[in-house]
Amino acid sequence: MVIFMSEDKIVEMLERVSKSVVNVNTLRVFHDFFYQVVPVKGIGSGFVFDEKGYILTNYHVIEGAERIIVTLVDGRVFEAKFIGGYRGLDLAVLKIDADNLVAAKLGDSDKIKVGQRVFAIGNPFGLAGGPTVTSGIISAVKRTIYSDRGIFRDLIQTDAAINPGNSGGPLVNVEGEVIGINTAIIPFAQGIGFAIPINAAKDIVKEIMQYGYYVRPWLGIAGVNLNRQIALHYDLPVEHGILVVNVVPGSPAHRAGIERGDIILEFDGRRVDSVEELQRILSEKTHGCECEVAIVRDLRKLRVKVVLEREL
Repeated sequence: MVIFMSEDKIVEMLERVSKSVVNVNTLRVFHDFFYQVVPVKGIGSGFVFDEKGYILTNYHVIEGAERIIVTLVDGRVFEAKFIGGYRGLDLAVLKIDADNLVAAKLGDSDKIKVGQRVFAIGNPFGLAGGPTVTSGIISAVKRTIYSDRGIFRDLIQTDAAINPGNSGGPLVNVEGEVIGINTAIIPFAQGIGFAIPINAAKDIVKEIMQYGYYVRPWLGIAGVNLNRQIALHYDLPVEHGILVVNVVPGSPAHRAGIERGDIILEFDGRRVDSVEELQRILSEKTHGCECEVAIVRDLRKLRVKVVLEREL
């Protein structure tokens, strides 16, 4: 089904959604060479997702901030409280004490398709005239990005311009539903923007609002998906699973005795053929959970017990 919207309808939708978009201004304090205090300001965007005053933004926007100031589209200014965040997905939840707030409607990012029209909205300066809007299409889904901030998986790629000041703002579809949170994690990229799928954020945000933090178990390995070609090239005994290329010292995997060169075949009784499958299984677990891992090492099949821990 093709959805056609007139320009007037699109403008009306963007005006409605923009009422939920906020400017996030931060103040960080550093010390210079002479140990003098040097205040450094930062800017970003965010959006109200709950009328009680809860705001969603990027973690890197507020990381290390001593003070967070939020400016609404109507010009009101509030000091925000940091409720909690999850650096692993670049998400942070803020709270302001304000009334008459307009909350954005959250959509379903599992239904998005490549070629779908989207709009990235930001409010980097809190200027008169309201938030900025850029438009484009969804260029790709389930992108994995390696940046200086870590590894980000399952991202939405779009050609809608996302500049650093727009980080934390919403990516919306033509119906005005938030399908992603814009994140500028690749500096100097042109024609390439990335957004965190809103469905990936929903459970995390719910837990942050309830507990003040998000607890995600981690294993502590880096691995490569095995296939026939890799197995033949390295003369490996199996053609499926995850080849462990690195084990983080002190991690649950390290304490369980998993080593570099091991091949993970099963995790907690479930066959794993890719790193993505292993991550999905881990996302269903809680920290403190003991799981059995089936591995191959030097032509021997072994089973080890690993106790998952909270990812910091």
